[in-house]
Amino acid sequence: MKRFIFLAVLFCALHLTVSAQEALWWKTPTTSPEIHDDRRVTFRLVAPQAKHVEVVGDFLPEGRADMRKTQPNLWEYTTPVPLHSELYSYAFVMDGVRITDPSNVYVTRDVVTMSNIFIVNGPRSHYYQERDVPHGTVSRIWYPCDQLQKMRRATIYTPAGYGASNNTMRYPVLYLLHGMGGDEEAWITLGRVAQIMDNLIAEGKAKPMIVVMPNGNMDQVAAPGYGPDGNVVPTIELPRTCDGTYEQSFPNLVRFIDRNYRTLPRKNSRAIAGLSMGGFHTMMISKEYPDLFDYVGLFSASVKKDVGEVGSPVYDRFHEKLRAQFAKRPALYWIAIGKDDFLYPANVEFCELLDRNRHRHEFIETEGGHIWKNWRFYLKEFAQKIFK
Repeated sequence: MKRFIFLAVLFCALHLTVSAQEALWWKTPTTSPEIHDDRRVTFRLVAPQAKHVEVVGDFLPEGRADMRKTQPNLWEYTTPVPLHSELYSYAFVMDGVRITDPSNVYVTRDVVTMSNIFIVNGPRSHYYQERDVPHGTVSRIWYPCDQLQKMRRATIYTPAGYGASNNTMRYPVLYLLHGMGGDEEAWITLGRVAQIMDNLIAEGKAKPMIVVMPNGNMDQVAAPGYGPDGNVVPTIELPRTCDGTYEQSFPNLVRFIDRNYRTLPRKNSRAIAGLSMGGFHTMMISKEYPDLFDYVGLFSASVKKDVGEVGSPVYDRFHEKLRAQFAKRPALYWIAIGKDDFLYPANVEFCELLDRNRHRHEFIETEGGHIWKNWRFYLKEFAQKIFK
């Protein structure tokens, strides 16, 4: 009897072990994406019962394209022209339902949207890839926020060699802010900050610097899944994102970083930049605290939000603060946006306002819209201009 019980237990244990490891034996259904030598790319999906399949991605002129059934169970699409060197994102839409590519394990999250990624090698994507260079360190830290009386989470990049036991060097700091619906994970995952900084610093094109990526949502202490709220559904409909609380709390973060990292705690060694909503925050924070940041970067910024109507008290206060900021002569006020971005007209108007008031700035206009492909490029360019 004892022998029977032992064998039964052993059988169950083996069964559970095999079941737990089934994922190890899973193989991708097909090769997708396949990047050809001529830089055209083929996407494939095994879906024998599907009636209509599309590929959607930031490499497609119309944003989506029909796939065709080439075998009884296989759908395919090949780009008609070679793709430029870049990091791209995509997904499939099968009978109206968006899905990720089951043959591609490389996936990113942007708010609630999951997408696959792939890289076409070349000069531009060169900076977005892991290369054989000295690597910095990425860490997640919690810091106290006086305004909320809570701890908040941020992502920190420190350059290669920062943690060496014999290193007493102090570093400049770039504060890098995300867009609406983003969080402290956005820039490090979607923006490829670690890869960009490692590669620029290794080539001597950017100064070794600390990059601080905080969470800009005042109703959220951490990215979904990393805070006390647990696995909540990410959303862009978060309150208090632009009510001024974030701006008020920002010097608290700067003081924390200066106390806990080997920084150069002075204006000419601090930069701030952000995309979309983070661009709005950058504009407002740098204006409110003109002695904190010498370098300011607005990437596809929401520059018109809450500025007020001409002649209103809000409008007058905004321009009074802006004049005070530029009277302090920031070393760089850099604005970049794509010509197809829905915020393009507002950014052009803002630049015209700066011109009329003789506020010195740089304006960079690129192709494309409100997409990470542009924001990664803007970061790469901006990082080379600061702390010179």
